[in-house]
Amino acid sequence: MYVGTLSFDLLLGDVHSLKEKRSVVRPIVAELQRKFSVSAAEVGDQDLHRRARIGVALVSGDAGFVSDVLDRCERLVAARPEVELLSVRRRLHGDED
Repeated sequence: MYVGTLSFDLLLGDVHSLKEKRSVVRPIVAELQRKFSVSAAEVGDQDLHRRARIGVALVSGDAGFVSDVLDRCERLVAARPEVELLSVRRRLHGDED
């Protein structure tokens, strides 16, 4: 069994309130869940209106599959024009961990 996680640190563009922030972050989380069947949520910086932290997790029996899906998730978030991807933290845990 392999568990892969990603943590995205995002800088949001023209956002001036927490309500506007939700209108940017929610569609990203929903698209990650829909396209890649991963667990995704806003996991940090909830009180800051121009920053967001999104977490993604995936479980599979194939390490290559986990790595491929996480790569595609990272590309999707990096390609979003309304956010700037500041950093990505990736972890892959296997049975030996």
